[in-house]
Amino acid sequence: MARSARLLDLIQALRGRRRPVTAAALAGELGVTPRTIYRDVATLMAAGAPIEGEAGLGYVLRPGLFLPPLMLGADEADAVLLGLRLVESRGDAALAAAARSAAAKVGAVLPDSVEPDDGLIAGPGAKDAPHLGTIRGAMRAERRLRLAYTDRRGRPSDRVVWPLAVGFFDAVEMLAAWCEERDDFRHFRLDRIVSAEALPDRMPTRRRVLLRQWRLSQDLDDGS
Repeated sequence: MARSARLLDLIQALRGRRRPVTAAALAGELGVTPRTIYRDVATLMAAGAPIEGEAGLGYVLRPGLFLPPLMLGADEADAVLLGLRLVESRGDAALAAAARSAAAKVGAVLPDSVEPDDGLIAGPGAKDAPHLGTIRGAMRAERRLRLAYTDRRGRPSDRVVWPLAVGFFDAVEMLAAWCEERDDFRHFRLDRIVSAEALPDRMPTRRRVLLRQWRLSQDLDDGS
């Protein structure tokens, strides 16, 4: 059995139980040795699986956010890892760290027959976006955002916006938002944002509703 398939079977075996189950019982169910169970449990725990217990006492899968091992082919693994490398090179510090962590977890559960291509390299993108973390936090919490902004002619302005999406393009990152001053959708280059402050009050309209309206206004697929 491929290692990734075995790990998936182990997760499924644990998911169906409310009480701890011993490695011996799991080994008998899955047709492997207890030593293999110990090794696979350690791999899953290192990848973030909420497994509790220890050898001799048994294991139990606690509730928590966890994706089971994925059955990825070589091209799929390359696509996922290349995407994570792009995030690492262009995201803020928190996104870059999350991308490195996710890449390590994906690599830990790939079958031995799938070897990621280290020759797929993600080059650095625009780096003048120190406020990306603040913007992402405001989007996630659906908070209004106060911006000090400089336009392409160097003219400063203060805006209160409802942040909707960040687009990553070849040379620049762009924030799409509803601008209270203009009473319309506007786009702001992240490298021209002088400061960004998430305000305590929430957007008057849910972000997913505004995002759908923005996509329609830009003649984009509305995602439905």
